[in-house]
Amino acid sequence: MPHDGRTPGNRRVSNPFVRLTRLPALLGGSALASLWAGVAAAQTGPGNTSFSSLLSMISLDTFEVVQLALFTGAMAAAIGSALWLIRERGRTASQNLALRGKVSALTGRLSQLETLAASEGQRAIVWSDEPNKPAAVIGTLGARSGAPESRSEFLAFGRWLEPRSAARIEQAIARLRDHALPFDDLVQTPTGNPVEVTGRTSGGSAIVRFVSLSGERADHARLIADHARVVETLETLQGLMDQSDMPVWLRSADGALAWVNRAYADAVECADADAVVAERAELFGTQAGKTIAQQRQADGHFADQVSTVVRGDRLMFDVIDVAGPFGSAGIGRDRTETEAVRSELNTTIRSHEETLDQLTTAVAMFDSDARLRFHNQAFEQLWELDSGLLASKPDMSMFLDRMRAEGKLPEQPEWRRWKDGLLAAFKAVEPQEDWWYLPDGRTVRVIASPHPRGGLTWVFENLTERIDLESRYKTLMRVQGETLDHLAEGVAVFEADGTLQLANPAFERFWHIGHLTGEARVHINQIGEACAAKFGHAGPWEQFAGIVTGFDEDRAGATGRTETGSLTLSWTVVPLPNGQTMITFVDITASDQMERALRERNDALEKTALVRDRLIRHVSYELRAPLTSIGGFTELLEMDATGPLNGKQREYLDHIAASTGTLNDLTRDIIDLASVDAGVMELALDEVELEPVMRTAAAEIMPRLEDHGISLALRIAPDAGCIIADRARLTQVLTNILANAADYAPEDSEVVFTCERTEDGVRFRIRDHGPGIEEGALTEVFERFHTDQGGRGRGAGLGLAIVKSFVALHDGAVSIQSSPDSGTEVTVTFPEAPARVSVAAE
Repeated sequence: MPHDGRTPGNRRVSNPFVRLTRLPALLGGSALASLWAGVAAAQTGPGNTSFSSLLSMISLDTFEVVQLALFTGAMAAAIGSALWLIRERGRTASQNLALRGKVSALTGRLSQLETLAASEGQRAIVWSDEPNKPAAVIGTLGARSGAPESRSEFLAFGRWLEPRSAARIEQAIARLRDHALPFDDLVQTPTGNPVEVTGRTSGGSAIVRFVSLSGERADHARLIADHARVVETLETLQGLMDQSDMPVWLRSADGALAWVNRAYADAVECADADAVVAERAELFGTQAGKTIAQQRQADGHFADQVSTVVRGDRLMFDVIDVAGPFGSAGIGRDRTETEAVRSELNTTIRSHEETLDQLTTAVAMFDSDARLRFHNQAFEQLWELDSGLLASKPDMSMFLDRMRAEGKLPEQPEWRRWKDGLLAAFKAVEPQEDWWYLPDGRTVRVIASPHPRGGLTWVFENLTERIDLESRYKTLMRVQGETLDHLAEGVAVFEADGTLQLANPAFERFWHIGHLTGEARVHINQIGEACAAKFGHAGPWEQFAGIVTGFDEDRAGATGRTETGSLTLSWTVVPLPNGQTMITFVDITASDQMERALRERNDALEKTALVRDRLIRHVSYELRAPLTSIGGFTELLEMDATGPLNGKQREYLDHIAASTGTLNDLTRDIIDLASVDAGVMELALDEVELEPVMRTAAAEIMPRLEDHGISLALRIAPDAGCIIADRARLTQVLTNILANAADYAPEDSEVVFTCERTEDGVRFRIRDHGPGIEEGALTEVFERFHTDQGGRGRGAGLGLAIVKSFVALHDGAVSIQSSPDSGTEVTVTFPEAPARVSVAAE
């Protein structure tokens, strides 16, 4: 074996022969030659003469002797080193030979182990104790096991093992590496192949071995896994059943209870399930239990309603009991509360449907299949659909197609896309809203609200009137705003706290507060202060502040006047329904001046009228005595008491008598009107028969009619009867109207005098065929001293004025209908009795 000059301890040693080669440099040339010759002779001599004898033969000086001594020492050291090196080399060679044998044995053993580890069906993972060193994966499980061959994929256990198996293995490996806890486990791959896993530690390494089982071992492993799975499933199901409020039970083949859940134990009032099984506590009675067992045995299952008593209450259960290979299992559902809830739910649904049916908003409910389930009357009225169609429960698509065919839906350029968008609402989660503008001008707000369990509720809100009202309201507000801005009257509206809400330009102009109304919130007190500073007094603003901000529940309005410099304003406070207060101001400066002038003039006229009335009354009273005397003397002269009269004298006396009568009538009328105006006229009310009164009036006017060939036609209804009235005043009214007709009726014409009954009194009509009256003059015929040039005689114009006054005293009414060239008809109505008489009678 070559030697590299290194010891087993990796230490390099010096070569003694290197230093020996340096000796010739220390010796002289002749001495060195003699020395090498002696050395050669000593080595080759027969007797190997001693080194000392060799030195004796050399003849050297003192310096050479020193050099020779040094050389001799060096040679001795070199020879010793050479001998040691030769001995060590031999020992190293023997050690190397032993190591080669051991390596050869280990290599063979390693080859055998690798062959064993690489055999199919097992695989090992080795984690060394060196940190950050990756795990070594040795062997393979084979393709049939379903385990990946890749190292990285194999170490990801969750990818090729069942989730629970992977979780167990990862936890076990963590405990093995962290705490050196060995483990043995049986896991399964997704293909169902069982794999045995063992974990151990060796030295500082952790080794996990995976062995894919086959044959009987695989079958045994599968049985163990299936048993564990069945036990887990059973425990899970039992845990689930324990949390259920429905009684659940298992029976063995002999019909005895094997297991029950907590609800069953509570129903039979036992402490727990074990106590139920031990006590054989049955939920249902003996007869019910026999019925269940018999039907289960005959049909393999029992499904029916069974009644029983639980905690003193009789309940009804839906029972399902199924037979199995080793017994039976059953479950019971308490339907008592369910039926009550269902009944209450149905009642609530009916109540809601009745409520929806009373709404004016159209509502339609569609189920999860998009078929109509409910609609209210408003829906039927809104779309004017056939009752037969709605009764057939159409789906939404058919409903839309039908309304489109009838022209009731808005026109859509892409009908199919629009329709699909509506139908997509059945799959939506959030409510959807849309607006439909129908061809007939109506505007409908459409809301599709999804149900949690499927289906939609469509709400169709007809907002046509609302939008129209909003439009009108906005238009009205704009019109009112423009109107207020252009009103001559000042308008201000205040909130209940005194804040100015609204003011028009006239208001600002009247009070010179334009600088205040531009602010955000102006209080009524600020306006009062500004007015006081402007005009020297606050005017009515203190009163306004009290009314606006007061707590008076009546909130009565107020009116008044005030002066602001050169203006005179009339103000009105009007409480508004919403707690606000409106104050209006009208500039009455001109009207106030006019009012003062008119008042002064009216005072003068009143004084003049008073003087006139006094004069007329005085003259009337003063004329009565002379007229009476004239009348008396005229009658005396007509009686020939003073001698006979010729024709001319008698004619003069007739004129004097007629004029005296006219003056008497005029005086009487003036006195009557004065009495009426003074309110001292009293009626002599009595029951008056109408026919005699009519004939009396006709008789008084008949001579005047006959003078002109005018006939009078009396038409008295058979049921005319009587009324309560003043006979004399009633006769005077009728006489005055007939006299007026006699003045205007043409010669050889007819005046019709009619009396007829009404529902609440009597009606008189007097019609002539005179020239008639212009429409504009009809309102003046009843005025005092009104005369017309068209009559035969010129009176004082008091006849119809007397008629109007006396009819009014009887609570009656008088009217006149006339037109040019068509005659005149005067209508007078009297009640059965004046109101004062009716009240007194009551």
